[in-house]
Amino acid sequence: MTRTAISVDHIARVEGHGNVHLSIKDGAVETCEMNVVEPARLFESMVVGRKFADVPYIASRVCGICSASHVITDILAIERIFGVEVTDRTRALRELLVYGSYLQNHASHLFVFAAPDFLDMASVFPLAKANPELFDQALGLKSLGNQLCNLVGGRSIHPITAVVGGFTHEPTRDEYLAMADKLDAEREFARAVVDLFNGFTVPDIATQGDMMAMVAEGRYPVADSRWARFLDAGVTFDADRACEQVEEYEVPHSAALFARCRQTGKTYFTGALARINASWGALSQEAKVAAAKAGLRPPERNPFLNNVAQAVEVLDALGRCADLCRKLAEPDGPFEGGSAPVPFEVRAGVGTGFTEAPRGTVFHQLELDDAGRVVHATIMTPTAQNCANLEADMRVLAEKLIADGAEAPEVRAEVEKLVRAYDPCFSCSVH
Repeated sequence: MTRTAISVDHIARVEGHGNVHLSIKDGAVETCEMNVVEPARLFESMVVGRKFADVPYIASRVCGICSASHVITDILAIERIFGVEVTDRTRALRELLVYGSYLQNHASHLFVFAAPDFLDMASVFPLAKANPELFDQALGLKSLGNQLCNLVGGRSIHPITAVVGGFTHEPTRDEYLAMADKLDAEREFARAVVDLFNGFTVPDIATQGDMMAMVAEGRYPVADSRWARFLDAGVTFDADRACEQVEEYEVPHSAALFARCRQTGKTYFTGALARINASWGALSQEAKVAAAKAGLRPPERNPFLNNVAQAVEVLDALGRCADLCRKLAEPDGPFEGGSAPVPFEVRAGVGTGFTEAPRGTVFHQLELDDAGRVVHATIMTPTAQNCANLEADMRVLAEKLIADGAEAPEVRAEVEKLVRAYDPCFSCSVH
């Protein structure tokens, strides 16, 4: 009998702290564990007793990168309870704000965290030396995401202008047009990024879990649909039923809750790859061509290609946001109503907000009393939902590599790459 232990303590180039432990006995994977070792952060308890207006800006601190998504998700939950209907213009601004965080996150993940894996580099710093032009372009893309969040949200992280019912400030016509030009200028680089990541060799595996994403007929939704779908199960549900459809459960080796589809018992993946599988037809023509050229089209189940999916989303977001900015700049544009907060009445109730954060679906369920104070809160972050599926995919990958004759160092290296391809935020997973 031969036994090999493979341990990765504090996986590098991810947000937060996570460990991987594999035990291989006689050429077979005996145990495979994704250990999230972050302490509990207690945001769900932190907001109890707070007034509704404070909650989005507390919850945004769950994540510095996805802060815009957490703000908008909480606002949507509150509006669900109060029965608030916002204008088309407010919806467009929210989409711009969320997409700003996509540009921030995807540029950081692709070049700082993921690219070194495929260039035989230990970190991004050798890349900066070896190809300073590429590195500067990547930083410029991330900076553009910061600028978009700052323009719409008032700050590059933890935005302050988005409130229940609308926005407290809106950019000027000239600011919209200047931003549109900047977004368009990045599209050539974004096409090159898709080609770059498509050129990297990855193991040929397929996730055994389901996928889940926001869906809307004829659109690529990120912040304005109530509907989520488990793609394999064919289960589509309103966000208010998220806690009925998603089963969170404890495992002894992780501080984060794991998740699975309650109806099927299957783990699932959420993120860019799931979104492209769910809404391929609604991608821009430019993004669809780039994705097809990269061989990325539904059904695609290789989790390593989440990197390529993020690159495709960057290209899609640049064109989409440039178009939105130009339409918002038109005096008689297509978006009805203003962006100033609409009037509403505070009342008790339960509601769930739902957006597609850069890393995947995020749900916030709030219960408010008659004074608009939080009685109970539940948050489901993308990484917490992904942990169980990541663990299952690590086992699939390890079994394939071992069957192909790989030694322990190669197994370890490829498993680390897989973890990073998921773009996890272990700090957010313990929220």
